[in-house]
Amino acid sequence: MNTDLLRSLRFIRRYRLVAAGAVMAVLVGSAAELAAPMLLRDIIDNGIGGKDSALIMRGALLLIAVAILGGIASFLQGYLSARASHGAAFEMRDAIFERLQTLSFSYHDRTQTGQLITRVTSDVDQVRDFVGGGLVQAIAAAILLVGAVVLLLTMNWQLALVALLAIPGTIFVLVRFVGGLGPMFRGFQQRLAALNSVLQENVAGVRVVKAFAREPFEASRYRSANESLLEQGLKVRRVVANAFPLLFSVGNAGVALVMWVGAVQLAHGKLTVGELVAFTSYLFLLLQPLFIIGFGAQTIARAGASAQRLFEVLDAETDVPEKPDAIELVAGPGRVEFRDVHLRYPGAAEETLSGISFTVEPGTAVALVGSTGSGKTSIVNLVPRFYDVASGAVFVDGYDVRDVTLGSLRSRIGIVMQDSVLFSGTVGENIAYGKPDASADEVRAAASAAQAHEFIERLADGYETRVGERGVKLSGGQRQRIAIARALLIDPGILIMDDSTSSVDAETEAALRGRLDALMRGRTTFVIAQRLSTVKRADIILLIDDGALVARGTHDELLATSCLYAEIAASQLVGGDQIEGPGTCDLEEE
Repeated sequence: MNTDLLRSLRFIRRYRLVAAGAVMAVLVGSAAELAAPMLLRDIIDNGIGGKDSALIMRGALLLIAVAILGGIASFLQGYLSARASHGAAFEMRDAIFERLQTLSFSYHDRTQTGQLITRVTSDVDQVRDFVGGGLVQAIAAAILLVGAVVLLLTMNWQLALVALLAIPGTIFVLVRFVGGLGPMFRGFQQRLAALNSVLQENVAGVRVVKAFAREPFEASRYRSANESLLEQGLKVRRVVANAFPLLFSVGNAGVALVMWVGAVQLAHGKLTVGELVAFTSYLFLLLQPLFIIGFGAQTIARAGASAQRLFEVLDAETDVPEKPDAIELVAGPGRVEFRDVHLRYPGAAEETLSGISFTVEPGTAVALVGSTGSGKTSIVNLVPRFYDVASGAVFVDGYDVRDVTLGSLRSRIGIVMQDSVLFSGTVGENIAYGKPDASADEVRAAASAAQAHEFIERLADGYETRVGERGVKLSGGQRQRIAIARALLIDPGILIMDDSTSSVDAETEAALRGRLDALMRGRTTFVIAQRLSTVKRADIILLIDDGALVARGTHDELLATSCLYAEIAASQLVGGDQIEGPGTCDLEEE
C-alpha cells in the first residue's frame, strides 16, 4: 500500500468512532463466520452420527442465530463504513478546495482546469471507495485469514500444512497483479482528466466553436481523448481478466489437494466426516480473504493512484507564500513604489520585466501604455502580489508587499480585470462580492457610479436578477460595468483598471468618464486602457516596451519626445488616428 494512500486515512479522523463501529461489526461478522463450521462439525459428528435429534435441532438453531448475527454485523459494517467514507470524502474535497484557494496565480496558469476538476471529483471518489470498502474488507480479510489458520492448525496440523501450500502461489499472483495495476490506474485517471479538460474548454468556449463552425473538429478532439481513455480502461480490464482465472486456479488446486489428503485420512480413521466438512469450510475461509484482497486490489490500486494525485495538489508549494510573521497593512494614503523590479514567471526562460523602477504618489492616476505583451498587466499584477518579483521589491505605503498579509493587502486594492468574471448568483450578490455585508443602498450607489444602475433596473428582477454561469445572461459591457461597481464598492485606496472600459461603447465610456474621474480623485489608480481619451487624462503615463520602462511623462510630453509613444497612440489607442509624433519620427515607416 503506497504512502499517499496511508496518508489519506487522516481524513477519517473526525469519523473515527463511526469507523471503529464498522471495525467492531467486522469482528462480530468474522467471529460468526468462524463459528459456523464448528457448529456444522458438531451437528454432523455428534448429532447425525449419534442420532441425537435434540443436538441437531439445537445446532440448527445456533446456525440460524449465527447467520442472523452475521447479517446484522454485515449491515452495520456497510452502513457505518459508508458514513465514515462519505465523511472522509467531504473532508478531502474541502481540503483540496481550500488548498486551491491558497495556491498562486502561477500554479493555476500551468494547471489545466479539467485536471483540477477530476482530482476534486473522480480521484476523491476513488479514495473514498478504499476508505469505505477496500480498507474495511482488508481488515475483515486479515481477521478471517488469521482465524482460519489458527483453527485449521488446531483441528489437524498435518492437513493444515497441506492447505497452506496454496498460499504462497496465491500471494505471488496478487503481488504481481497489484504491482501492475497502480501505474495503469494512474494513466487512466490522467486520461480521464485530459477528457474533462477538453469538455471544460468546449463548454466554456461553445460560442467561439459555433461562431467558427468548428463543431466537427471539437467532436473529433473529444473522440480522440475518449478513445484514449477507452484504450487505457480496456488495458486495465485485460490485466484483471488474466489475473483472476490464475488466482482461482491456484486456490482450487489447494482445495483439491486438501480434499485428496483428507479423504485418505478419513479412510484410515484419522479424520471424521464432520471434521473434513469443517476443515473444508475453514479452507474456503482461508482462501476467501485472499480472493477478497484480489478483488479489492483493484480498489486499492485505483485509490493509490488517485491518492497520489490528490496529494500532488495538497503538497503543492505556493509561489507566493505568506510569511509567518506577516503584519496587517493598515489603511494608508496609497503610495506605490517599484524598486528595480525583475519578474520571471515560473518555468519561463526569460524575464518578463527587467529593472522596473518608479514611484506613484498618493492620489495619482497612472496610465500604462505599451504594445501587446510588453508587460503592462504584469506590472499591475505585482501590486496586489498575484506574483512575486524575482528580484527587487514592490512597496505599498512604505511596506514591502511580501512583509504584509495577503488579505490586508488585497482588501485595500480594487481591481477591474480585462476579463470581467461574474459568478452565478444575482446582480446584487456579484456587486457585493468583495463586501458581502454591504447594504442595498451601498450596492445601488456603486452601481450608479459605474453607470450600471439604469440597465439593472430594467432587468426582469432588478438587482435580484440571476446572471447565469459566468454572467452569460448579460452583455460584455454590462458585465464590465458590474465588475467596476464591484471594485468601487469596497472603497479601495488603490484602484487597478486593466482595460476595464474596452467592452463598453463610446457613449457609455463618455458617461463613465466623469464618474470615474471623480472616483479616481484621491485614489492611487493604475489604468491600462485602449482609449486615448482615458490615457490623456492620466497624471502620468508609463511607457512599457519589452518588459522595460522606456519613458514616462504626460501625454503631451511623451508625444513631443517619444516616437514609440506616438506610434502606439496613433495605431493602437482608440481615438488616436490624428496623432503626430516628434518631427524626427516617420510613423508610416515604423
